[in-house]
Amino acid sequence: MVALQFLMTSAMAADESPLREAEVANFMLGNGMEVVVIPDHRAPIVTQMIWYKVGNADEPPGKSGIAHFLEHLMFKGTKKHPSGEFSAKIAEIGGEENAFTGSDYTAYHQTVTPESLRTIMEFEADRMRHLVLTDAVIVPERDVILEERRWRVENSPEQLLEEEMQATLYQNHPYRIPTIGWMHEMEQLNREDALKFYDRYYAPNNAILVVAGDVDAGRVRRLADETFGTLPRGPDLPARVRPQEPEQNTKRIVALTDPRVTVPSFQKSWVTTSYGTAEQGEAEALDILSEILGGGTRSRIYQELVVKQAIASSGGAYFNGRSLDPSSFTVFGSPRGEAKIEEVEDAIDAEIRKIIEFGITDVELEKAKNRFVRSIIFARDSQSGMAGIYGAALATGDTAHDVEAWPLRIRAVKAAEVQAAARKYLSPDRSVAGYLLPRESATSGDKSR
Repeated sequence: MVALQFLMTSAMAADESPLREAEVANFMLGNGMEVVVIPDHRAPIVTQMIWYKVGNADEPPGKSGIAHFLEHLMFKGTKKHPSGEFSAKIAEIGGEENAFTGSDYTAYHQTVTPESLRTIMEFEADRMRHLVLTDAVIVPERDVILEERRWRVENSPEQLLEEEMQATLYQNHPYRIPTIGWMHEMEQLNREDALKFYDRYYAPNNAILVVAGDVDAGRVRRLADETFGTLPRGPDLPARVRPQEPEQNTKRIVALTDPRVTVPSFQKSWVTTSYGTAEQGEAEALDILSEILGGGTRSRIYQELVVKQAIASSGGAYFNGRSLDPSSFTVFGSPRGEAKIEEVEDAIDAEIRKIIEFGITDVELEKAKNRFVRSIIFARDSQSGMAGIYGAALATGDTAHDVEAWPLRIRAVKAAEVQAAARKYLSPDRSVAGYLLPRESATSGDKSR
């Protein structure tokens, strides 16, 4: 396998010095568990991540939030290790741990000393198949996730709008359902739901082990075989086929007024392809489009709205390309001073039209590529960051080689491809516009455009 360091070096156009590290290793255990090893010997620490290829988009109808609920329950005990023992062991050695749930995956991670890797692997392998779930565990933890929803979503106008935007953007695909779940369905989750989900998806052949840090592939392979490798292979799961989006041909508007909002904001989203579904080069073109349009202080939106016109306090764009199914592209901005939110929207729309109609310059393209590739290089400064890049890619259908070749594919993007991507996906007639407004602005402006 070609080393990631070599590919990054080949892709560079500036004078950064990439890290000289050993080759990334990728192999399978006998029970179907995939393993990726990313050596990084600069510091005596190691990060382990377990990625399960299941997220909230895989939940049964009416059971929203069960993937996130099970993430919480995985921190409860097994017969071998009572509740709290795993976390206590990590704290004892000065390590860190956490977990997160997404639409396409659920991941658990720990950062510890290299000497502790076997112990952490043993604990993680144990809870992969031997979690003890009783009503005494289920009921209190369900209250915890309900309170988490109140805290993270109900108490945040920004999150409430984001939730409604997703529910409007996706008309049929389960990406429309919030990862944490709908409150009324979360309230009904029970032990049987958790056990069914756990038994179906938590098995070595549905998991990816990523180890990054002060390790070598030989040691990780040996430890993985002795811990995870002893677990029996689970049932073969069918292909992850979800309901797909129909053709979208309407412009939709979501407006939320809330007395807690002090500064209004605007965002607009489109359903797009993703790295999991794109034709060759299309997702890379969208990444470069987001960089040029709104990827920081050198972007068109920032320079035009914040610097030149001074009508926005902030603005940008982002492409959520790392998903199994069609994803989304979003632009956003907030007015500054006496400017109106309509002015911000119009100015952002104008920047999009310029790219659709006139394209981008070769100089602009090269600068955007340089910035994007540098961000990939700098990601190597973080063990967890690199483990996350590989884990998310493999959990959504890419391979380790795809990750390694990413900088070269970004370098291959042409200006015409960026313009074509903008023309294909950023049509105002197939968008969802969202407005977060103070209460007194509820009736200001015409949002019917």
